Amino acid sequence: MKVHTLLRLVSQHGGFGAVMKKGDRISGTILIQCVEKGGNPRLLENMPSLDGQPNWQQIWPQDTDNKRILSEYIERRFRFDPDMWLIELDIPDAERLIAEMGQ
Repeated sequence: MKVHTLLRLVSQHGGFGAVMKKGDRISGTILIQCVEKGGNPRLLENMPSLDGQPNWQQIWPQDTDNKRILSEYIERRFRFDPDMWLIELDIPDAERLIAEMGQ
């Protein structure tokens, strides 16, 4: 999945997307933070699949208003994977849009 293509698709559907941290173009994994009107944060990551198809899994499903906890989790992830990308999408049903893009 190309980051810029995803950001353009989100914009076309009336949402907002931004690169929060740029990662390595070749080896960087992509972490997507999905929000709706700035709230209800969820994190998605593309997990390996046997058939090679995109397999986006929700890795932060916790319902929390404490953004510090989420920020600390993301910081820990970057300590272990400094090549990772962090993308934020603010659009209703971002997971559906990401899944459609992967097909």
